[in-house]
Amino acid sequence: MKEFGSKEVCAAAIKLSLSSDRQHEKKLRERYLQLGVHTAAVDYGGEFINSVMKMVERAVVAAKREGVIDDSHAEEGAIAGAMRESLSQIMTKAIGLNVGGKIGIARYKEHVGVAVFFGIGLLHLNEVAIGLGHRVV
Repeated sequence: MKEFGSKEVCAAAIKLSLSSDRQHEKKLRERYLQLGVHTAAVDYGGEFINSVMKMVERAVVAAKREGVIDDSHAEEGAIAGAMRESLSQIMTKAIGLNVGGKIGIARYKEHVGVAVFFGIGLLHLNEVAIGLGHRVV
């Protein structure tokens, strides 16, 4: 079995966040699980500033629901920290606007990666951004 480090785990999180639909997401998740990488993904949309904590909560809940993390303070904190880092990378583009897209989460052993892929803007006048965070549990 191939060993995954922080780069490979974060690449898996990015690929999940870029998945076009639930069917594609499911295939990716199955393929990564065969390699020992646990994954989760969740869609999100809303006004950025008012939604930051909700996005962090959704990432933690999705990771727990899909078995990426256990119900422990340290593992929940790792997901929350990586999620906040990924959001901070897109914050300058997103303040005051709506965001919509997907959050991808991947874990291999102690490495956790969280990626956000969002369209940012109003109506069809969108900017696109990716944010990425990594933590070690």
